[in-house]
Amino acid sequence: MSSQLAASLVRELKMSKEFFDRSTRALDESDSHFSPEEDMMTVARQVAHVAHTVEWFVDGATKPEGFDLDFAKHATDIAGVKSLKAAREWFDRAHKRVLDTIGGMDDSQLQSPLPAGPVMGGAPRMAIVGAIADHNAHHRGCLAVYTRLLGKVPPMPYMEM
Repeated sequence: MSSQLAASLVRELKMSKEFFDRSTRALDESDSHFSPEEDMMTVARQVAHVAHTVEWFVDGATKPEGFDLDFAKHATDIAGVKSLKAAREWFDRAHKRVLDTIGGMDDSQLQSPLPAGPVMGGAPRMAIVGAIADHNAHHRGCLAVYTRLLGKVPPMPYMEM
């Protein structure tokens, strides 16, 4: 760990992932293709989207050009994900990558500005941690609704019960 700041940010990321994993635990591989409506993401694609977005934030914070705004391409990148297991594996890899990236930064890197642009332009690089946590929370909420629509009970995200 490079600093106490980095350690604190890594803890926040770990909690966000734990809350996501816990609250989506009732979903299993047989639920991979479920979506409430035909034009909505499936369970597997929701999780793949979360994984992809974690990587997108890391790339946006570490590449000189900043965030890739080709959202049609991003949608294509997750369109082929059909398996919840594969999506969860992707999320695990993406999460490890963000932990390694943030954990390897010193305070000056964490506080240096993101590249100019419409997405968080000029904010400190460490701002991606809160954005990732918010995005994860949004999609775990969506997946909690999917879980209920499947007739299952989503576990409480914040503690084992």
